[in-house]
Amino acid sequence: MMEERIINHLHTIAMSYQPVKIELKDYGSFPSHTIYINVTSKLPIQNLVKTIRTDAQRLMKLNDDNKPHFILEPHLTIARKLLPWQYEQGWLEYSHKHFTGRFIADGMLLLKRPAGELKYEVAKRFKFENLAVATTTQGELFA
Repeated sequence: MMEERIINHLHTIAMSYQPVKIELKDYGSFPSHTIYINVTSKLPIQNLVKTIRTDAQRLMKLNDDNKPHFILEPHLTIARKLLPWQYEQGWLEYSHKHFTGRFIADGMLLLKRPAGELKYEVAKRFKFENLAVATTTQGELFA
């Protein structure tokens, strides 16, 4: 039942967002384990994440020990969970490479990992529709 409520909230949020141009440039890393492509057009993604965090976080919180985590620094991971020697060797090569790219993100995905599984699956795709979405807060319902 909670999954359906989360999906409905995310659907409403996505409907109000317009497609976003994503700009990519060069590489970055989280020392000792991850190499990624830098996202230079951070603001639209950060605004979307903040909206989701504000509107849907309470639905995603299982208890005080299991709270949702929202990443506010967007990046495209290309290698993660590297062993230290793999990271050092890979970063030595990628830190001197250049990369640029851009694409239009016209939606977002909700990923779900079944209990006991390591692999995520797509639970739902939400399309950015740039529609005016009227929402009411619970307090307004009783005023």
